[in-house]
Amino acid sequence: MTVNGAVSHEPTVATRAAGEAVGRVLGTQAASPLSFWLGLEPGKVVQLDDVVVTRREVPGYGTVLVAGVVTTVEARHEGAAYDSDVFLIAEGALPAAVVEVAEVRVTRVEPEVFVPPLPGSKVYLAGAGDRDQALYFDVMDRRIPIGTGRDGQPLYVNFDFLDGTRGAHVSISGVSGVATKTSFATFLLYSIFNSGVLEGEAANTKALIFSVKGEDLLFLDHDNLRLNESARSVYGRLGLPAQPFGSVHVFAPPRPGDVNGVPHVAARTHGVSAFYWTLVEFCQEELLRFVFADADDERAGYSLLVGQVAARLKAWAEPVGDGGAIRVRGTSCRTFDDLVELLSEQLQDDASRTDWTGAQTPLGTVNAFLRRLRSAVKPLSPIVRGDLPFFRTHSVRTSDAQVSIVDLHNLPERAQRFVVGVVLRGEFHRKESSGTARPLLFVVLDELNKYAPREGDSPIKEILLDVAERGRSLGVILIGAQQTASEVERRIVSNSAVRVAGRLDPAEAARSEYGWLPAAVRERATIAKPGTMFVAQPEIPVPLAVAFPFPAWATRPSEAAAPAKVSDDPFKGLPGIEDDIPPF
Repeated sequence: MTVNGAVSHEPTVATRAAGEAVGRVLGTQAASPLSFWLGLEPGKVVQLDDVVVTRREVPGYGTVLVAGVVTTVEARHEGAAYDSDVFLIAEGALPAAVVEVAEVRVTRVEPEVFVPPLPGSKVYLAGAGDRDQALYFDVMDRRIPIGTGRDGQPLYVNFDFLDGTRGAHVSISGVSGVATKTSFATFLLYSIFNSGVLEGEAANTKALIFSVKGEDLLFLDHDNLRLNESARSVYGRLGLPAQPFGSVHVFAPPRPGDVNGVPHVAARTHGVSAFYWTLVEFCQEELLRFVFADADDERAGYSLLVGQVAARLKAWAEPVGDGGAIRVRGTSCRTFDDLVELLSEQLQDDASRTDWTGAQTPLGTVNAFLRRLRSAVKPLSPIVRGDLPFFRTHSVRTSDAQVSIVDLHNLPERAQRFVVGVVLRGEFHRKESSGTARPLLFVVLDELNKYAPREGDSPIKEILLDVAERGRSLGVILIGAQQTASEVERRIVSNSAVRVAGRLDPAEAARSEYGWLPAAVRERATIAKPGTMFVAQPEIPVPLAVAFPFPAWATRPSEAAAPAKVSDDPFKGLPGIEDDIPPF
């Protein structure tokens, strides 16, 4: 599946019987407690990711179960000496046998008596109980479904490694447009909210999604018209309802030039609020540093100047009226452009410059600061303003719905950075001040390599590092997605307990950041189809190949059915005193 849901996720369900014998442990290859080779009986088949088991009687310990996952399957002619022999064998002129063998990577030994399986021992496809043991599902007290395996049966992730109990955070990597990173992230959220693992906390647990890919994520609360019965059956196997998200609110920037601040969205007309920051908030909360949120800004010589000017604005800016305008040293500012012009005049004047900089600052540094500031006027003017006719609720908040979506696709990259940084800082400080990790807040952020690059520093990177390192204790869980994990700050990736990869670029797959993927799985990731993800979690020694189901929620406007829940109140939804003006 792509973000637009163009590909079916229905896996090929095996017709083989669980528990059937498929072969024996080879004696021509060395078997160890960590891996062994399996020779297949004639007519039997195993494929990659199959779970198999064998047993051995060990004196003093009894029966020892050795379970593992098939990682390699090979077929060859036994008896052939030359490549050309294949033609003679096919014609019946040369006797030879076709032999199929498979390598099995051991995932669990129960009880933990680490002895190798004996050559000649029968190997079976894992039945339900053995499969749960092999993949540690039997010891997951709180597990959430993440999709199905090659056998069509559910696969799970331990919620203890997501909610901060034993670990937190998710890192998802893959090629843009093919790896279905955002689709998997939304399904993971859906599974968390609907699997019952949250119990009484489900209603208060929140998700904050930053959307940069058009309006595809704005219809999570609408049924998907393309969902068929086959896809519904997959949800049934996973124990999940096949329905959209129940509680969604969208925040969008105002339309450029609109005097009423109407949300800049095209297809959605309900459950949408405009977000922006008034000039009063910009000054009082010292948001100037997020105007310089690029890593290059930190390397420039004006980073200290940014902090000094922000402190002066906080001290000197006075509110004017109720629309968010300010007065600074006798000059009124109603737009971001006004504020930038004021700063230009003050910093270029020899008499007033030291009042703002606090010390002698080279004119070259001041000019570099002003050039960068002036370049922010166009991208930030729609979202930093004091010119609206009345003051109203305009902040991004997670209290309105279970899932809050911040739509950024209509904003330039400079403005996107500003929004991500300011919103994340606000939510992180809110969780800090609450004094408790519950209820949880899940933050979904794509293009993580843009906001937290490996090289350089920025205000956004500082916040994301704080989330990665302290968010677990505060109940802030990051679900980060990126095309290239090798370009993301190492500490963020290393603090992610659950790691996921979709289709990978071959050069990227060879990087050390994917050391958690065995060599064979790395090769498979370079040809993985959309909808197939490789998921690693601390309890299971091998990553699981997961096919997650076709979304039950609309992934583009053309797929969106009418909202499932319609109020009986004919006046519900009409704008009130605190509501946004509808975009028509």
